[in-house]
Amino acid sequence: MNTEGITSSETGAEERTQEIRRGLQKLARHDWSLWATAVVVILSLSAAVASLAVWMTAIPNDPYYQFHISQSVRGLLGLVLLFSVYTLYQQFQLRRIRVQLIDQIEVAGQEQKRAEEFRKLSIADSLTGLHNRRFGEERLAVEISRAQRSNRSLTVLMIDLDGLKGINDQYGHGAGDAALKVFAERLTSATRGSDLPARIGGDEFLVLLPECEPGGVNRVLNRLTALEIEIGPDKIAFSYSAGSADYRAGESLLQLLERADDALYASKQTRKKPQPQTVPQTR
Repeated sequence: MNTEGITSSETGAEERTQEIRRGLQKLARHDWSLWATAVVVILSLSAAVASLAVWMTAIPNDPYYQFHISQSVRGLLGLVLLFSVYTLYQQFQLRRIRVQLIDQIEVAGQEQKRAEEFRKLSIADSLTGLHNRRFGEERLAVEISRAQRSNRSLTVLMIDLDGLKGINDQYGHGAGDAALKVFAERLTSATRGSDLPARIGGDEFLVLLPECEPGGVNRVLNRLTALEIEIGPDKIAFSYSAGSADYRAGESLLQLLERADDALYASKQTRKKPQPQTVPQTR
């Protein structure tokens, strides 16, 4: 998996977040400046109108004074017009900033979605949709730490499909992939929401069973019966081998996996690997 793509997406999203934050701060400053200017202009106009009113009551009815009054009124009107133009300009600036923020938010959302897709690809098996080996082992380390702290049980189940090579040789790799997908779907249905099934290799699967009750492993395995795929008019049955190990206090991750793998190997040795069988169709 290309981790550079994930890192660059996360970095780009962080930079985009910083740009949006700066844009919001700039928008707040413009808004505050507009309100402050409006207050100053309103107070100035109020003072000017009040002064003009007092002046008009005190001056005689003379053309000279009337001319100056007319000039004062024109000045007030000019100030109102100037303030209106300034307000329109500020509104235009605010609208431009809002449009930029909307674009940045949309781009940030797309980058976040892309980063999430990269993250899913980095922890998922592309064929079966289960978690991959990397994520399975990371989760196992977490579950081991939790089991150590809380003294709770933890069971690791290893499963290996039998005869997958024979299916590939006889029916093609497409049939083998179909068998893996069918088994992954059945395995997901057979486990609890707190369990974690993962594909760790070609035909190898790992299942983490935290706080597994006695008989929990058999409950999972009993649900994995009558496994088959359809190839044209035929149904091809296949089976699996399984081995499990319960976590022991102080045991490392590798030690636990080795014991589960040894149990799987012992299970495979006690049974003969079945060849793929064609299940006759019922007419």
